[in-house]
Amino acid sequence: MDKTTAPPPVSLAEAFAYWLKLGFISFGGPAGQIALMHTELVERRRWISEQRFLHALNYCMLLPGPEATQLAIYIGWLMHRTWGGIIAGALFVLPSLLILMLLSWVYLAFGNLPVVAGVLYGIKPAVVAIVLAAAWRIGSRSLKNGWLIGIAVAALVAIAVLRLPFPVIVLSAALAGMVGGRLLPAKFQLGGGHGSSAQASYGPAIIDDATPPPPHARYSGPHLAKLLAVGIGIGVVAWLALALLYGRQGPLAQMGWFFTKAAMLTFGGAYAVLPYVYQGGVETYQWLTATQMIDGLALGETTPGPLIMIVAFVGFVGGWTKALFGPDHLLLAGAVAACVTTFFTFLPSFIFILAGGPLVESTRGNIRLTAPLTAISAAVVGVVISLALFFAWHVFRLALPPLQWDWAAVLISALALLALVRYKADTIKLILACAVAGLVVSYLR
Repeated sequence: MDKTTAPPPVSLAEAFAYWLKLGFISFGGPAGQIALMHTELVERRRWISEQRFLHALNYCMLLPGPEATQLAIYIGWLMHRTWGGIIAGALFVLPSLLILMLLSWVYLAFGNLPVVAGVLYGIKPAVVAIVLAAAWRIGSRSLKNGWLIGIAVAALVAIAVLRLPFPVIVLSAALAGMVGGRLLPAKFQLGGGHGSSAQASYGPAIIDDATPPPPHARYSGPHLAKLLAVGIGIGVVAWLALALLYGRQGPLAQMGWFFTKAAMLTFGGAYAVLPYVYQGGVETYQWLTATQMIDGLALGETTPGPLIMIVAFVGFVGGWTKALFGPDHLLLAGAVAACVTTFFTFLPSFIFILAGGPLVESTRGNIRLTAPLTAISAAVVGVVISLALFFAWHVFRLALPPLQWDWAAVLISALALLALVRYKADTIKLILACAVAGLVVSYLR
């Protein structure tokens, strides 16, 4: 391709094909997914310039919700209006939803088979290592001084010892950041993010640095109000339909409301909101057990798409467990519940981008993270560590009195953590290796 001129305009059909492909290959968590989009859209296809890509990413990092999904929605919207954003976001999520529903069915229907149990035995210690590695990554980026380390420790104590709800911890961290940003601004400056290479150039892009926003991306107050009304209205109508059909206290209506709240709390990525999902799904509503929650995270790590898609597993197991449509229709109940949880989890992301995108385009160059969000990022580290400790407590113990440790599981987890932190091992390959180790250990026992 000629690097001296911009590529020709991209049709919606061509964009559709790319977003569908991305939905099936987007392994590696948000960092890997963002890297995939950067390589393809900035470097190879040149649909968008480096600066415009980073500008969109900065906005998505400010928002609750899966930033890689929101970045796909943003670029799709910028190129092909509202339908472009909807297509990009839906195709980013849909393959993961379908795969997770299939895996959830296999897990519930055949999970007691020795082969499946052996595979899960090896994957569970890998999950502990993956969560600890995530805490290490987030902490190395976020905990730049003693004040932020103190917030992380306070968050760990608050959720693990005091059992405070996750929203309270987020709000408290934000308040601490507001105060700290005023009194000690140097201590609450944003640390590094995904890196910056704003000066990099790969040739002219379709949406280049100097390309003016297209008409649909220009800010308009009435248009913003209209999109907010439509987006919120869709969510309200969908929830009311569930409440009227299946009861306000029915599992589907409860899932819709709970996962809407969860979507608003995903600052810092999916690992940050998992304790909240655990509190609601396991303790409050009893849609699934603690062991099933760990298994769900293991399955989520093996599929493409955002990790927050574990909510589809939670919904599927909840629908199956509650037998929403009777004991003869468990698969249908699980599939419907998985779709409900996915819809309400991701609807806010579409609203944030489609409604807020024009405002962001009008202020290009001025978007930055604030002190409250810096404090929230620090609190997320403590929350993620508490999640790892919770998983370790359930994975490393043998169900035998008195308390005994499963040293084989501990060894698998330690080796997996070493591979992730020291050797930057690929997550999917690591999970496959641990699955094989689990089969071997199960066979030898």
